[in-house]
Amino acid sequence: MSAETLGFEVSARDGEARTGSLHTAHGAVETPNFMPVATYGAVRGVSPDELEVAGAQILLANTYHLHERPGEAIVAACGGLAGFTGWKGPWLTDSGGFQVTSLSDKARVDENGVTFSSPVDGRRRTLTPEGVVAVQAALGSDIAMVLDECVPSAVEEPADALRVRAATERTLRWAERSHRAHEKRDQWLFGIVQGGASETLRRESARATREIGFRGFAHGGLGLGEPALRRDELVAVAHEELPAEAPRYLMGLGKPADLVRAIALGVDLFDCVLPTRHARHGVLFTSQGLLRLKNAVHADADIAPDPDCDCATCARFSRAYLRHLLRSGEALGGRLASVHNLRFYLRLMERAREAIRGGRFAALRDEITALPE
Repeated sequence: MSAETLGFEVSARDGEARTGSLHTAHGAVETPNFMPVATYGAVRGVSPDELEVAGAQILLANTYHLHERPGEAIVAACGGLAGFTGWKGPWLTDSGGFQVTSLSDKARVDENGVTFSSPVDGRRRTLTPEGVVAVQAALGSDIAMVLDECVPSAVEEPADALRVRAATERTLRWAERSHRAHEKRDQWLFGIVQGGASETLRRESARATREIGFRGFAHGGLGLGEPALRRDELVAVAHEELPAEAPRYLMGLGKPADLVRAIALGVDLFDCVLPTRHARHGVLFTSQGLLRLKNAVHADADIAPDPDCDCATCARFSRAYLRHLLRSGEALGGRLASVHNLRFYLRLMERAREAIRGGRFAALRDEITALPE
């Protein structure tokens, strides 16, 4: 597949919400879409077959973690992520910059990149914009991300504002280097909009990132504690500067209500660890709101976790049984709960696409945002 074959088209709109298709080397992705997080090349406890049944179309893996272990050379020798993992559909890889700076208190960020101590062998390593592009090319992902400097969106002190501006400007310089280094013609490369909680910086970042020449764009540094209304404003400001014909990705978000609010603003792609992380702790997303299975009230509940759900877990198992597995530490409990939560998220995306096509998205947004948390 050549760069000319990669494409994105919008097939229907409802206000700013839109549905369409993102074409990649490993198939098309219907948008809006949610990407289950497969940090090390696997969604924890869930097989590729189960992901397909749940409705997954694209997965997300972490460049930093795969670079550390097993290394991109091994993944490449096994046919890239598609051959190495058994998931034959599209993959997105994030740049790893957020993980490096959040996991290591000794990480150093400078103009060259991010230098850190490896958690695997303790050796000092550096991620550069060019190096991150090369790693993702070797991994064979369908969508690659530029290296960015992510700082929290909450700004409280003048020194914080200066730090956010410096990080935003450095991200742009890194983005230019990444764009020049990217040579894999069958792989999307997304630029990342930063700017903290500043509308001015978000607008400047979006405009400058667009001018570099990227064909896809992501919102970075959000979902880190800022109010939902403020996040909506920041996303909307960036969209005013980004090309309408390009796909948009809101990184690392979030709750179902967050997703439908962002879809209403015209976001196309999402990822978050929340569905599987909540599942391992016995918290399920349902048509009636959050279900906390470890609560005693479910000890003898001989009903499906969510009677309105069509997932494999709800078709066969009761709340009482899942609660027993989870409280017993049985791995099957987290796995079955993960299957359900992922299906809930992926079905929500299916419903969103259908609602947009039917001009009914506002009703779906209101339904989901009204669910108790």
